[in-house]
Amino acid sequence: MKRSETVADTAITLLAERGMRGLTHRAVDEAAGLPPGSTSNLARTRAALLELTLSRLTDLEVQALAPVYRLQGANAAADPFLESDLPELVAEALHVQLGDSRRTLARYELALEATRRPELREIYDKAGRRFRDPVVGLLAALGSPDPARHGRQLVAFGEGIMFDAIAGAGAVPSRDDLREAVRDLLRGMLGSGT
Repeated sequence: MKRSETVADTAITLLAERGMRGLTHRAVDEAAGLPPGSTSNLARTRAALLELTLSRLTDLEVQALAPVYRLQGANAAADPFLESDLPELVAEALHVQLGDSRRTLARYELALEATRRPELREIYDKAGRRFRDPVVGLLAALGSPDPARHGRQLVAFGEGIMFDAIAGAGAVPSRDDLREAVRDLLRGMLGSGT
């Protein structure tokens, strides 16, 4: 593992465990078992550390969502399983995200910080497009009459499920519950038997 990944992974864990105030260069060095000054050598400023962490977090979450993104560009007419597979794949992706709530908690911390730091907001928004754009493409392939709006809604739905399970008053839903919830949502969007 590269040192930058070690630093970023440790920063993700610290954000989840201690919040934004607990994320310091020194804390990352100590938690990662790195020599003092290693983190500041890699990410000189706090802003650089936050950017490095957000970049790594985005990469990890894109990896977790890879099965859903593999459907991007598929042709619903040519692939009759596309529509029926999507609820299962989205449910699996949500299940994986809920299984590692550390990443989601860290992302919430970074999202709140991005509301106060325009330079981080720009990076955060760009990262968000990496998640929304493929969903819009998938929904277009499935015949959504408004894929951009439906894509935003599907992503917001997933975010709401995660927030409710991790930070809200809800319980962590089962994979079956997630699949049925996604199927219901898509049925409403697409007007089909999803």
